Amino acid sequence: MTISVAERAQLRTAVGELLRDKCTEADVRRVMNAEEGFDRALWRRLAEQGVLGMLVDADHGGLGFGALELEAVAEETGAALLPAPFISSAVLTVALIQAAGADDDRQRLLPGLADGTSIGTVALTGAAGSWTETGVDVVCGADGALTGTAHYVTWGQVADVVLVVARTDGGVGVFEVAPDAPGFERTAATVFDPTVRLSTFTFDTTPARRLGTAGWGAVQQALDYAVIASAGEQVGGARRVFDMTVEYLKTRVQFGRQIGSFQALKHLAADLLLEVENATSAAQHAAAEMAANSETAGGAVALAGFTCAEAYETIAMNAIQMHGGIAFTWEHPAHLFLRRARTGMQLFGSSRGHRERYLVSKGA
Repeated sequence: MTISVAERAQLRTAVGELLRDKCTEADVRRVMNAEEGFDRALWRRLAEQGVLGMLVDADHGGLGFGALELEAVAEETGAALLPAPFISSAVLTVALIQAAGADDDRQRLLPGLADGTSIGTVALTGAAGSWTETGVDVVCGADGALTGTAHYVTWGQVADVVLVVARTDGGVGVFEVAPDAPGFERTAATVFDPTVRLSTFTFDTTPARRLGTAGWGAVQQALDYAVIASAGEQVGGARRVFDMTVEYLKTRVQFGRQIGSFQALKHLAADLLLEVENATSAAQHAAAEMAANSETAGGAVALAGFTCAEAYETIAMNAIQMHGGIAFTWEHPAHLFLRRARTGMQLFGSSRGHRERYLVSKGA
């Protein structure tokens, strides 16, 4: 489904207003220390706005939007540091079901993901965290049972729709595992950023049901959507912490002057603004290429993958330095943005991995 630029802006504004009201810094700190790690009441509100069903076809209870709308909304969730399984469930899981599942799988699973009554996750990569086909460690035996371990599973402790990417004799396949399946164990991982929960999934001859017949191509397509959403969140977070820093430079006085008048800080702020704008262009370009089903979409997604992640980390690190001693305290919000930036450097592919894919797309 295609919507106008104005309609996309209205969608983004509506999401932004909801998050500014219900996902303040105080809300983030409260929720990230709670057992589940996210606010189910806010989750329901996001479902009511259609955010959780953006990528779900209208026939299955969603809005049927694409990458452009996803990236726009993700900028708002990133700016708010939304602690919720948005990318895990509404993006990666939904995209994988639509790419790999048969019609009955879509009919059975997608409506619940769209209305927020179900939460999905994908167990994909092994301990190396490469997020590539060669990095898949779980194996499906001849009896259809899964064995092995998957790491860095996003929001795995709260998921009730569990998809697993596993090796078979005929290549990679996508499987569904019941939450209470025998031989299935999930362990919460220790995380650097408490707003993004991770788990380790272990399978010991665990019965599973294959979704469709698709292989790695479907997984890569779902990952591309996840990278676009992640890039959007990185852009949103980078812009928010940059704006926060500029405002501080305008109001903080030292030696009888606003520190923003110091030449060194002016130059640094100008450099960081370029980082923000470059990252924004990369994320939005990747979304446009994906929406157009362009042959160069893969390269554009890879470019956004490393550009946005690196820009976010650079901006967040410098924001702490520019705030001075106050930002080195855990009570300051700059730390929350830095932790999210550092986590995003590894999820859904490292900068090195994205660079390699980008170079391959250019024939290098």
